[in-house]
Amino acid sequence: MAWSTFTLLAFIPCLFASARGAWTLNQPGTTGVGAMQIAVVSSDTVLIIDKIENNPLKDAEGKPAWASVYSLKSHTARPLKLVTNSFCAGGGWLSNGTMVNIGGNPVVESGGGKAENGLQGVRLYNPCAENENCEIFESPNRIRLTSARWYPSGARLSDGSLLIIGGAYGGGWTNFKELNNPTYEFYPPKNINGFNGLQIPSQFLVDTLPHNLFPHVFALPNNQIFVAANNKTMMLDWQRNVETRLPDLPNGQRITYPMSGAGVMLPLRWDKAFAAEILMCGGSDTDDRVKDTDLSAKTTPGSSQCSRMVLNNRGIKKWFNFVHHRGWQVEKLPTPWMMPEGVLLPTGQVLIINGASTGTAGYANLKDQVGVSNADNPVFQPVLYDPDAPAGKRFSREGLPTSNIPRMYHSVATLLPSGAIFVAGSNPNEDVTERTYGTEYRTEILYPDYMSKPRPVITRVPDNIEYNRFNRVIFSMPGAKRSHRRGIFDFFFKKVEVVLMDFGFATHGVHMDQRLVSLATFTYGKRHLQFQGPPNPNVYPPGPAWLFVIVDGVPSEAVKVMVGEGRSPPVDLGAIENMLANTGNPVPIEALQHA
Repeated sequence: MAWSTFTLLAFIPCLFASARGAWTLNQPGTTGVGAMQIAVVSSDTVLIIDKIENNPLKDAEGKPAWASVYSLKSHTARPLKLVTNSFCAGGGWLSNGTMVNIGGNPVVESGGGKAENGLQGVRLYNPCAENENCEIFESPNRIRLTSARWYPSGARLSDGSLLIIGGAYGGGWTNFKELNNPTYEFYPPKNINGFNGLQIPSQFLVDTLPHNLFPHVFALPNNQIFVAANNKTMMLDWQRNVETRLPDLPNGQRITYPMSGAGVMLPLRWDKAFAAEILMCGGSDTDDRVKDTDLSAKTTPGSSQCSRMVLNNRGIKKWFNFVHHRGWQVEKLPTPWMMPEGVLLPTGQVLIINGASTGTAGYANLKDQVGVSNADNPVFQPVLYDPDAPAGKRFSREGLPTSNIPRMYHSVATLLPSGAIFVAGSNPNEDVTERTYGTEYRTEILYPDYMSKPRPVITRVPDNIEYNRFNRVIFSMPGAKRSHRRGIFDFFFKKVEVVLMDFGFATHGVHMDQRLVSLATFTYGKRHLQFQGPPNPNVYPPGPAWLFVIVDGVPSEAVKVMVGEGRSPPVDLGAIENMLANTGNPVPIEALQHA
């Protein structure tokens, strides 16, 4: 078993800290391109993907870049070269650690640059050291989706491949029958259920029209896929192509674009048999038959509802407060909230951040637009949700700072390996502009209160975490008091645990593959922990993970590990050839030769 050694800081300086234990906020840099899509690719770099527009960051030819690598050390951005239009694409990670960016938009020109047709785009990025200048790889003549997908979602499966679902062939404010793409497919392509490398129809994506773009998708511990779109939910057995409908969200709550809400799979914990529980917050309660021109950016409220359900037979049929919600437990946010996003913290809490109180996602559609934004009344202060607190006491804003930057449509947030939260973006506009709710390049980093406390320091951890095997991590705890006994309880810790996290791929408030798995952890010796890896690939699909040690509610900085062996997902050459034979190349060969 290979090992890596790390020297990590025990204390992280929090700029502008006013008191020990307070959350703090910093504005350290700019992204250079609009932060529409984001993925943490290393301990000190973040990948940012935009649409083509007249961004200030230029490529080697002096043309506007629409992707960058942002350094968390220098807080500067390096341009990346893209060929196809990544506007409103989705994404995810493969079992070998490759990031996949999927779908996009047709040909667009801006600022002297040109983005080729990206509707069938597959863009690959292999993370590397900050000084190695790795790039995004595209080859549409060989690597592409089966059909056009604008606003698709993705989920990594138990075999390490990516399920790609939904989207549209094009469109505007919402989806409709003529443009709907009610199918799913796989990358790499599979010969499965009679569809040899081709897309598979989904009745669920027909029934959820019109507001079903960027569905919330989670790979479950039972090897099925939870999908939420509009106000409907289901489980998809992708191995048998069987859809099992689940209860609708209560009270007409809608949570997918343009009625965008936050979706989170709450922590999977070994002591709860890794039971899956879903949380859906915000969005809209507006009837989906209402036209965009009858809604107001200024006065149409977002939903103040959160809906939560355990995905087992008992949870799906649950009664709550003597009211039958068909499995969904209803809670109320402190404010109506359109376009919130939920960021899992290593402590198991959920930070709800970004968005607005009124309107919908998108731009240039509703009445009473601000600039051309479909939303108004930004939510400047986040909310912390504690899923383990008693009902009625789970939401808190105590100690959370207030930003002065509106984070509207096309903004993002993600957890960082340090335990802080990176916030960027906002651009409800067709191109770069400085009008109200204009194109936002400033970054923010939000530091939770645990970052001002003495923190565990990981000094040694395996490179690979094996399934259902015992693994060892070595750590230290500054300021820990020693007991008078040697052995298992050598320090006065009430609780020590190891968690694995997938920070996922985030865009439009949708966090694809975001995941926290709490593992059975045993303390022994002075600074040694033994923990049991995930029981199988259903609980944590093979691929990259971030490992935290948490002592009495205070997390260490994370170390990047690989769950499983780091192999590529299964490749079926016959399925690939059949896909290529039945789909056209969306990008002219001459365009690729000059890229």
